[in-house]
Amino acid sequence: MTCHNCNTLCKKCGKNRKGTQRFQCRQCRKTFSESNNQLGGMYTPLDKAAQVLNLLLEGCSINSTARLSNIHHTTILSLLSVAGEKCEKLMVNRVRNVPVSDVQCDEIWGYVGKKEQNKWMDEVHRKDLGDAYTFVAIERHSKLVLAFHLGRRDQASTTAFVGKLRNATADRRFQITTDGFQAYPTAIDYALIDRCDYAQLVKVYAAARDGEARYSPADVVGAVPTPVMGNPDKNRICTSHVERQNLTMRMQLRRLTRLTNAFSKKWANLKAALALYFAWYNFCRIHKSLRMTPAMAAGIADHIWSIPELLGAA
Repeated sequence: MTCHNCNTLCKKCGKNRKGTQRFQCRQCRKTFSESNNQLGGMYTPLDKAAQVLNLLLEGCSINSTARLSNIHHTTILSLLSVAGEKCEKLMVNRVRNVPVSDVQCDEIWGYVGKKEQNKWMDEVHRKDLGDAYTFVAIERHSKLVLAFHLGRRDQASTTAFVGKLRNATADRRFQITTDGFQAYPTAIDYALIDRCDYAQLVKVYAAARDGEARYSPADVVGAVPTPVMGNPDKNRICTSHVERQNLTMRMQLRRLTRLTNAFSKKWANLKAALALYFAWYNFCRIHKSLRMTPAMAAGIADHIWSIPELLGAA
């Protein structure tokens, strides 16, 4: 161990009350503690924190992660919050000015605390409670998640999401496809009209059948490709890849699993879990069809990252 002031070899100088080794510089006589390679100032070692985050990313709930890792659930939530903040910054800094040719956007439904129809009268205007939609933009060929945004299914959230997508893509022409949500044309016209050809894939659903179960989705009887602006290629009007990404999200994130009590109780925790997932998906998870990570396919990484490397890069 060397002193960070004079680069002189130090000698051991006892331990502090938490058992961390202390050192004293032989020249300037200053004392300092040994670095424990911890995350965000927490006392949990980095390898243990990586184990906890890996369990969360593989679909475990908070309580099951606490049982498997022998770490208290409040510590797990603190680790998730710190890691989510780091990964959100990483996504903004690393996924920027990426050359793309075909982008697909969609939104996936979830909720925080309770469903929208179950809110009390004094909770109607609370934005951190009820329905929570995750907007996702994915590049069709590299499968890279370019941008995401957690918000309501309204014009303000859609505009904020498309603004993030503009920062993530390079200033060159590309095609973008969304579903039939009416807020997309206004947002894309505002933020991306100078660089994209835009089309919507409007799905037509059948009426509910007699005796159909409560949670069964309606049957899709048709999908109408609808050019909106620019000159989109009709053969590339598709949202299948981003919808398959939505399935991966529900399989990997316990908070988005339907018909369970594992839903998020706080808006900030859901946002942190999403940021951690998207950063892990881009840089750490090998895509089976690509045989590499999406970041490698997009040219913004040259190897498969580990979770400690992911956290350290932020």
